[in-house]
Amino acid sequence: MLETLAQIAFIVVLPLVLVGGGLVTLFAVGALFDALEHPEELRLRVESAFRRPPKPPRTPGPEHYYRPYWSAK
Repeated sequence: MLETLAQIAFIVVLPLVLVGGGLVTLFAVGALFDALEHPEELRLRVESAFRRPPKPPRTPGPEHYYRPYWSAK
C-alpha cells in the first residue's frame, strides 16, 4: 500500500512540482530582466505600492458655487 502510494506520488506529483517550479523560475527571470531593462519603472512601481490612496470625493456644501439644475431654487 505504502509502496503504491509512493509510486503514484513519484509519477504524478513530482512532474507537477517540477513543471510548476520551472514556470515560477521563468517568471522570476523575466521579472528580473524587465527590472534590469527598465529600472525607472521599477522605482515607480515600488513607490506607488507605498503611496497613500487618494482621498474619496466629497459632495460640495450648500454654499458651493455649483448647484445641479435639478436642485436649483
